[in-house]
Amino acid sequence: MSELASEQNRSIALDLDEAGVSVDLPRPSHQGDQVYGVPYRPVEFRDDDLPTALERSAAWLRRTQEWLGEPVDVIAIHLDYDDSDDSPYYDVKLLCNEEDLAGAPIALRAAKDPQ
Repeated sequence: MSELASEQNRSIALDLDEAGVSVDLPRPSHQGDQVYGVPYRPVEFRDDDLPTALERSAAWLRRTQEWLGEPVDVIAIHLDYDDSDDSPYYDVKLLCNEEDLAGAPIALRAAKDPQ
């Protein structure tokens, strides 16, 4: 069971399976098809200037890969815009593996080679 916060500051109970999707979600009928339970987390870069948002996302990726010691697993890049007043227009999201963001590869290397 999970809770989703709504805009009215109320919680809505969700009945989720181990992959984090609704237990009532229709499953693909063919045995070779599936709904994956891959943990990815969006990292967001917002700006009124798209090249600036993309440059900041690239700079963050470079710093994060240096910290991680390997390429960050990015499954998708999502571009959206927000045309509401007083809001950055462009919204660039990198969908990154949450284990990478948690530093799991660093911890695994440290466990293999304690110094």
